[in-house]
Amino acid sequence: MQVQTVWKGKRAFDSTGPSGYRVQMDATAAYGGDSKGTTPMELVLSALAGCIGIDVTMILDAFLDKVKSIEIETTGARKETQPTGFTAIELLFRVEGDIPDYRFWKAIELGKQKYCAVSDSLKADITYRLILNGTEYVKPE
Repeated sequence: MQVQTVWKGKRAFDSTGPSGYRVQMDATAAYGGDSKGTTPMELVLSALAGCIGIDVTMILDAFLDKVKSIEIETTGARKETQPTGFTAIELLFRVEGDIPDYRFWKAIELGKQKYCAVSDSLKADITYRLILNGTEYVKPE
């Protein structure tokens, strides 16, 4: 896979991959940017959520008609010193629908252990939580 990234001035870059979609990135004012694009670290969290989300929906494909919504809230803790990479990331799945928690947890676990290339590429400690129909469920042992 190859991605082409082009400088657009100051701290702004546009990046296009094989899919043909363009992503605009920029730094915040604190780092000399104009905040006219997503920051690269925001994209890392988005990429992780998107990757595990795609995996979960593929694994649960036969049950998706019972799922009304899936939202993934991704929170990253960063190092205080340079480089300020993520040390810990938590993904909170908020799910509405008629699907058992154990089935959703199984999909998360399969995605995490077998399929999600983004999580496999990160050094951070990644944890998962599930809130199904307003109730938090602990991962079954």
